[in-house]
Amino acid sequence: MLCRSLSWVLVSLLFSSAVHAGAVAPIAVTAQSFGCITKLTPVRGFYVGNLKGDLAATLKVARSANGGTYPPGSIVQLVPTEVMVKQSQGFNAATHDWEYFDIAVSKAGTSILKRGFAETVNRFGGNCFACHVKAEAKWDSICESGHGCDPIPVTPAMVKALQHTDPRCDGADHVSAADAAALAQLAEMMKPKSPPAQKSD
Repeated sequence: MLCRSLSWVLVSLLFSSAVHAGAVAPIAVTAQSFGCITKLTPVRGFYVGNLKGDLAATLKVARSANGGTYPPGSIVQLVPTEVMVKQSQGFNAATHDWEYFDIAVSKAGTSILKRGFAETVNRFGGNCFACHVKAEAKWDSICESGHGCDPIPVTPAMVKALQHTDPRCDGADHVSAADAAALAQLAEMMKPKSPPAQKSD
């Protein structure tokens, strides 16, 4: 979910071997598992779903004021291009069974660019696990204000604009003035910064 750029190569190397391949049957996740973000169920500023059909159990945790452990199959999504999926219990102890996805979205659908556990780095150079591991244990790696994670470098208005303009959603082409302004601010923020000019002697 828009993790800040951190140098966690060592963490990735230490934890990448923690996946219990073959020991626990994984939940099948393909590009077709993901669609229009706003067709998921909204919870405060993010969206949730469940690939196993157990949405009620996912919502119980997501809406809890005291946190809890998300059930297998849970989907948690803040922006259209990043997704967390809860794998089967015991699948990856390091990430509390969360698998992280960096995806590309278009009117044609979804394609998975990267997926994995402690080693997944998004297109902005941020290690997803390095961001979410800072959440207090009771929040099960979900980052929100007050959960212990570093703040993300985007505003709530920018997040809503990205959600509203997911190209997989009907009507995404109709952009409100508020969303257009927020997206323009985000684009400006994402521009590469020029190094400061060196003073001549």
